[in-house]
Amino acid sequence: MAMSVFGYGSLIWKAGFHFDDRLVGFIKDYRRVFYQGSTDHRGTPEYPGRTVTLEPAEGEVCWGVAYKIMRKEDQEAALEYLEVREKQYDMKAYLDFFTEPTASTPAVSNVLVYIASADKKLNKNYLGPASFEEIANQIVHAEGPSGPNRDYLFKLETALIQIGCEDKHVSDLASEVRRILLKEELTT
Repeated sequence: MAMSVFGYGSLIWKAGFHFDDRLVGFIKDYRRVFYQGSTDHRGTPEYPGRTVTLEPAEGEVCWGVAYKIMRKEDQEAALEYLEVREKQYDMKAYLDFFTEPTASTPAVSNVLVYIASADKKLNKNYLGPASFEEIANQIVHAEGPSGPNRDYLFKLETALIQIGCEDKHVSDLASEVRRILLKEELTT
């Protein structure tokens, strides 16, 4: 039986595991937000970066990709890899994945999705909402073992464009980060 994993952040451009098929599509009633702290990839415990998670949002959709994995050995290897990579995401959900905006029947059911919950008892790295400027400033200045936090944002923006998705939250945030970087460059 095939297993599918939904990527809505860095998994879009860097799966890191073997897969048999990659479908572009969306999940319903969620939106992508930069509310998860990253202390292991795009920030440090002293200065966490911000990465995306999902929050429930009735009527909205979150575009990304679903990776289909057929062989049992590949599924086990993917899960082992993802449990380490996504360790700061404390929830797993199995959701319906759609490829057509007007479809009422999902293209794939039970797609595995890693979500960082807003429950600070379960998810010590949840940063939550902040002003647009605060989030942008944090992304500008955070850096971790996987590189600058802004690279994560810019790669996500590019990956979404490449799959034909406009995400206003991501593109507006990327524009604000560029504005801050330009301003800082001009003042040094």
